[in-house]
Amino acid sequence: MGEKSLYNYRVEPQDVDFTLRATLASLGASILNTAGQDAYGKGFGVDVLNAENHSWVLSRMAIEIDRRPEQYMDYVIATWISDYGRVLSTRNFTLTDASGREFGRAVTQWAMIDLTTRTAVDLSWVGREHDDAVVPVPPPAEKPRKIRAVTPSRRTEHRVVYSDIDFNRHVNTMRYIEMMLDMLPLDLLTQEAPVRLDIHFLKECRFGQTLTVGCEEREQSALFEISGDGTTAAVRAQVEWRRE
Repeated sequence: MGEKSLYNYRVEPQDVDFTLRATLASLGASILNTAGQDAYGKGFGVDVLNAENHSWVLSRMAIEIDRRPEQYMDYVIATWISDYGRVLSTRNFTLTDASGREFGRAVTQWAMIDLTTRTAVDLSWVGREHDDAVVPVPPPAEKPRKIRAVTPSRRTEHRVVYSDIDFNRHVNTMRYIEMMLDMLPLDLLTQEAPVRLDIHFLKECRFGQTLTVGCEEREQSALFEISGDGTTAAVRAQVEWRRE
């Protein structure tokens, strides 16, 4: 039986906005870095998969942040895998401050792809060979919600450049989040209210594509849809702030 793994972080100056609190994107980056570190340490990281021409890709993610930590604050991310399926694996996270108080949590679902065909492959073998990595603890939050339809009232375009792409040669998750959040007003982004982000990846976006980012803004939430080169949706997301 596996155990949760713990990783230490600090909110550095590059992680904060002008309120001197960590941005949602920087916390998301720490969460995904934790996933990579833990998979690497347990023997099923991208280094091992790449040798078989495979890689991990994020399919869906939900992040809940109760309060954004301040600059130079130390925090701990705990991570564990709660299940493996044939298509998706569920990896979970909690974020706690130095006093042990939880201030965030996340649930991610991962697929494995063939790097040549860019199609999903059966990942059941990972669950069989690494069953000791599974921890029988349920996700700390509701699993990522599907966003089925978005009616944008505003749109902007973004050309995918070198700094947007990651080791899988498609657009980095945090760049998608930054593109979307950049469309929102500052007072909404900087309010001190609990926030939940759900993001669902439908297709890859690659270097050189022109992306259309659409936003449907509501009173305390926003829906987003990103498409590439005028095609169908590649990414859908929702950000929702909860009133106390």
